[in-house]
Amino acid sequence: MSMRFGLSLAAATAVLVLAGCGSTSTSPTKPQAVGELEATRGNEVKGTVRFMQTADNVVLASGQITGLKPNSEHGFHIHDKGDCSSGDGMSAGGHFNPTGSAHGKFDADAHHGGDLPSLRADANGVARFNTEIRGISVKTGAANDITGRGLIVHADPDDYKTQPTGNAGARLACAVIK
Repeated sequence: MSMRFGLSLAAATAVLVLAGCGSTSTSPTKPQAVGELEATRGNEVKGTVRFMQTADNVVLASGQITGLKPNSEHGFHIHDKGDCSSGDGMSAGGHFNPTGSAHGKFDADAHHGGDLPSLRADANGVARFNTEIRGISVKTGAANDITGRGLIVHADPDDYKTQPTGNAGARLACAVIK
């Protein structure tokens, strides 16, 4: 075997081995969406919320929201429309409610699909969370799909009983879930 052929064969083998190491996995990725919260007129609240489908109708929501009043609690909801154009967040419409349920705690048997746990800000006005939400989906095209919906941070805590909004007050920040 000539030296040139031996080197060519070795180089070709190395390329094939390295190409195999760099191949991408064939396992499917989990559907994900992101909401980039922007302050409504006169507010300073902003943040990023990530949604990842972990199982059928189960979504992991995680994020960080800043600009909140220190040591405060805020209603937090997915809204029907992915529209933040009004400046006050009202263009996002009411709570996302694909099942026609009454408003309630996100972990109760009956609640809006858009009912999320309240946000709790720390002493610096930052809320961090990592929560599993049942009854919604991401990028499935199903009736409970939150992709393209609005995401709202409210001024007040959600009382989980006042219909249909939880009496959570003004809208401090709005995002479109993409």
